[in-house]
Amino acid sequence: MARSAIRRRSLVQGALGLAGGSSFFGLPTAVLAASSPPPPPPPEPTGRRDWFDLDLMNDEVMNSQLLHFLGATYSAQADVSEVLDTGCRIDPDDDWSWPTEWVSTANRLRTMADASAAKRRRFSAGNAYLRAANYYRAALIHHPEPGHPSVLEIGRSAVDAYEKAIRWLEMPAHRVRIPYERTTLPGYFFRSPRACGSAPLFVFQQGRDAWPEESKYVIDGALERGYHCLIVHAPGQGMAIREQGLPFRPDWEKVITPVIDFALRIAGVDRRRIALLGWSMGGALTPRAAAFEKRIKLLIPNPGVLNWAESSFEGFNRYFPDLMPVLDENPAAFDAAIYQIMTTQPLIRWYVRDEMFKHGASSPSDLMFKLREYDNEPIVHLISCRTLVMDGTGELFSVGQAKKLYDVLQCPKDYMLFDAEDTGLLHCQEAASAVGNHRMFDWVDEYI
Repeated sequence: MARSAIRRRSLVQGALGLAGGSSFFGLPTAVLAASSPPPPPPPEPTGRRDWFDLDLMNDEVMNSQLLHFLGATYSAQADVSEVLDTGCRIDPDDDWSWPTEWVSTANRLRTMADASAAKRRRFSAGNAYLRAANYYRAALIHHPEPGHPSVLEIGRSAVDAYEKAIRWLEMPAHRVRIPYERTTLPGYFFRSPRACGSAPLFVFQQGRDAWPEESKYVIDGALERGYHCLIVHAPGQGMAIREQGLPFRPDWEKVITPVIDFALRIAGVDRRRIALLGWSMGGALTPRAAAFEKRIKLLIPNPGVLNWAESSFEGFNRYFPDLMPVLDENPAAFDAAIYQIMTTQPLIRWYVRDEMFKHGASSPSDLMFKLREYDNEPIVHLISCRTLVMDGTGELFSVGQAKKLYDVLQCPKDYMLFDAEDTGLLHCQEAASAVGNHRMFDWVDEYI
């Protein structure tokens, strides 16, 4: 991987929780230059262009998000032309362009699906609904106003299209509502048609931005191997935050324990063979849950995270050393400084609003205080299940955290590193679903 590309992507991607749902409070180059000493010049170009450096629009963050949805072609949830055509229509200087164009594409696919459904063309209708649902979800990744009424409308359109896809394609999925405190969490149970008798269960946990449905490639891989799957819109995610207003919480065992309770009431689930997978921010949340929920046999954080707070603040501390002390000394002054940056930087304006929304924060300072609570260091020694810590040499959201987690784990453990040679080097093996599934499931087959 070219060093210049790594540096460039780290500055830009670090500003956001992209695609897989990560959160890293770094800031893009324009803000850094205005607020702190400039970073060192990039290394000389190597002459090699990275395969993932799309350069399709004048916004590298959006390019990275396009890569995420191009990767969805592996699970038939996108088509290359539809993703690239949408990307070409987006104006990065217009806050509303991203959601507008994705909704336009999704609506077009839904119209196609409706026409095929009217003629009972099962496969055509189901496949079009499946892609439409994914494009509605894409619209919500970069929405400028997370509390806007259109967000709930788009989310409901995504759910409607997905459930139509389930029916027309006869996917082995069943909608569920998982009891959680005084309400329920929406999700889907997938029963493997290849399971014989009681079979293992995969509980799949997404991160900050992606919905669990987007990880269909993992679900498909599990079902083919005879494993059942349970996915859930947990607090801070999907429709749980958009329709029910349930924000993220650091004590994630309070989320996963009710999910396991529910799963063990499902016929055909082997209670002795439950695997918990956490992607992106889920790589920080699931270790916390596994420290207290002892019915989990296998834990797979991808990438693993020991201290989410440290990872979140790393970029901020580096580029805003004078501002960070203000957070504790004068939160109101800290808020004023962040709000000032937001007036001139659309990317930061979006990120802070979105992150505050998902964490139930009332201000930027309140958000920072909440993020400090996401630290697995005090409880990591309590994890006893066998753990696979996944990582990539191109990881940019929580650099070094996976190895830190692996090193301090006291349970049976394995470390799986992806690199440029196997193409799985990016965050959560972005756009490398085949190799990601291949290596992970070979490990699962060994230990489940």
